[in-house]
Order: sequence, then structure tokens, then C-alpha cells
Amino acid sequence: MLNLKLSHNPLIQYRPIRTSDLEVLEKIHGDLFPIRYESEFFQNVVNGRDIVSWGAVDRNRPNEQSDELIGFVTARTVLAKDSDIEEFLRYDSSRSEQTLIYILTLGVADSYRNLGIASSLIREVIKYASNIPTCRAVYLHVISYNNPAIYLYKKMSFQCVRRLSAFYFINGQHYDAYLFIYYVNGGRSPCSPLELIKLIVAGAKSGFRMVAAKLWRKEDRKPSKWSKCKESGSLLPTKHNKRMPTEGALSQFV
Repeated sequence: MLNLKLSHNPLIQYRPIRTSDLEVLEKIHGDLFPIRYESEFFQNVVNGRDIVSWGAVDRNRPNEQSDELIGFVTARTVLAKDSDIEEFLRYDSSRSEQTLIYILTLGVADSYRNLGIASSLIREVIKYASNIPTCRAVYLHVISYNNPAIYLYKKMSFQCVRRLSAFYFINGQHYDAYLFIYYVNGGRSPCSPLELIKLIVAGAKSGFRMVAAKLWRKEDRKPSKWSKCKESGSLLPTKHNKRMPTEGALSQFV
């Protein structure tokens, strides 16, 4: 796909971020994000100190810029037990080594947008996480007005599990954030959609059997349509208090 902002056909390749990328990495972050990152963050990225990263380069870029970053993703490994998404995992508390990958930053230079670079960078993170046996998910936060990013993560099968009020504070103003999760290595949510359907169907079948058994036992007795309120003596329609068996799991979808 030819980007009209480019004067050539790009040849995009991906590689680890290196110390020589420091200056360009800082510049692209400054151009793309309203949040200013400390120099320590960039030093940790380029030196691989507790942060993993991938960069995108255009091998057909002229003027000896064929190895200069035009996109990046940075991420960190965190313990599942220390994260804020433990409730959304099939977490085994007896296995304290279970981990997650948290995406810190993701960006692509403006002239290289809509070429699938961001998607490819995310796939690098997912592949990396999937190859770690103890890893259960990749997760991240997105500011609520970043519609292109929200669309991208949904398209890549990330699950939006929560809206966090006033998560970001930028230039004196609070902004909400969405929490997205991509499960790997069996670390799916405590109640998957398929399991939810099974629970509902099982509950409906159980309820039907109970009703059928009651009617069979009392087939010769016709129950009254009304039951008497004990305190007031008034007549009230008989009601059954129905409760969703998985309402706690459903509350994550906001």
C-alpha cells in the first residue's frame, strides 16, 4: 500500500531498539504524546533495562536514513499478583511466578501511518508474550479520546474490560482511560463468553426441571395465583427472585 505522504515505496522491517536510537526515540515520543517522559525511561528502553522494545525502520528510506526508527513499541514484564488486572485473569495464587506484559508506549511517525506498522509491532509483543510459559496476558491503557488506537486494539482482538475515570492528568485536566487485555497461554478471563452461555443454559434447564417436578407432584392441585403478604395482609402477585449466576463476571464489561 502506497502512502501518499511518502515519495517512495517503503520497505518496512522490524528490529530491537538499540542505544543508537536514543535521539530519534525521544523525538518521536515528543511529537506523538502529550505526556513527557523522563530521560531515564528512554535510557532504560535503549539499554533494555526491565523494558523490551521493537522498532520499525524503512529500508528504502533515502539519505542514509534506512535504519532510522519510524515506529516503536515498548513493554515491561510485571507479576500478575502485583498487577491491577488480577481479577480479569484465570489466576492461580499458588503459582506466584505468573506474569503479564504491559505495553508502555506505541507510536508510528505520521508519514508512515495506515501501513499496518502499529499492528505488526503489537504482534511482536503478542508473539513475545506467547513464548513465555508463565505469561497470561498482554494489557495496556488507552486514553478515552484516542479513537484510532481503540479501533486498532479491538480489531486485534484485545478485550476492553474497564473504563477508568480520571486515569490520566495532562496539562491540568483529567482524562479517562480504557483498559484492554489480550489473553495468551490460557490466561483468559474468569468467565469467558462461552462459559457464560453454558451457565445460563444450565441454569435455565435446572429451573425447568424444578418447575416440571413441582407440577408433576401437584398436578391435582391448582396453586393460587396470589400469595398473601404476611405483614400487611394485602394480595401480591407471586414473584421469584431471579439472579444472574455470573453477575460479578458481567460487571467487567463497561
